[in-house]
Amino acid sequence: MFSQCLFRNDLRMLYVSYCFRRIDCCNILLIYVLFYKTMNSATVAQPVEDVQGDGRWMSQHNRFIAEGKEREPEVLFIGDSLIQRMSQTSLWESMFEPLHCLNFGIGGDQTQNILWRLNNGELETLEPKVVVLLAGTNNYSNTAEEVTDGIMEIVSVIQSKLKSSHIIVMGLPPRGEKPNKLREKNSAINFNLSQNLENMANVSFLNIDPSMFVRENGLISFTDMYDYLHLTNTGYQKLCEPLLEEIQNVLQVFVKVENTSMTISTTVSDVDD
Repeated sequence: MFSQCLFRNDLRMLYVSYCFRRIDCCNILLIYVLFYKTMNSATVAQPVEDVQGDGRWMSQHNRFIAEGKEREPEVLFIGDSLIQRMSQTSLWESMFEPLHCLNFGIGGDQTQNILWRLNNGELETLEPKVVVLLAGTNNYSNTAEEVTDGIMEIVSVIQSKLKSSHIIVMGLPPRGEKPNKLREKNSAINFNLSQNLENMANVSFLNIDPSMFVRENGLISFTDMYDYLHLTNTGYQKLCEPLLEEIQNVLQVFVKVENTSMTISTTVSDVDD
């Protein structure tokens, strides 16, 4: 009898121990997820440190907020220097200004810097039909997976603040004159984005074909990227032509929806009369 009681107690202790192990595993998994997101600097909003002491980054951020209050853009561009320098080209004036665009690009920005800007006022007064996002090439210290998560976090913030906008996420162009690890990482990020964004509503991925810039010998010409990262007018021409086509396709959908809404409204009004 005594031995049976001991046996039952042993079973109870084993069961309790098993339950605690399951709880511990769940807690460990939760802690891991939270720890990963915290440790992934690409997903944690962070302003740029003013190491030079002239406040230029914050001045640009404040200017964007002011421009958003003054204008009503149809298309909003968000990103780093690849977006910023686009507005300094003749292509911007001919291709994008007629579409009533705003350019919120800042040179050197990483995904976490863009997240901070968007969470601190840049989107509050805007209702663009299209948002173009190009970011991630400056996240040198992050892995391809971490940069992908950072870009996806930006998409999530835009969706939460601009619920009716369509987001065009651009793939990262190749970089470096010769084949290199950063070029490979950008390619991996593009693949990840194409998979993650495939079935997402009101979001499209615009793939940047490396062959637009990388020649058969594996080299990028300075005629396309003068420093093998930033684009020349010729390089921007290659980048912007498919982008403009994608923007126009999205805007045409908006026009069709608006026309349909107007037709329905007119029909209802006629019936009421």
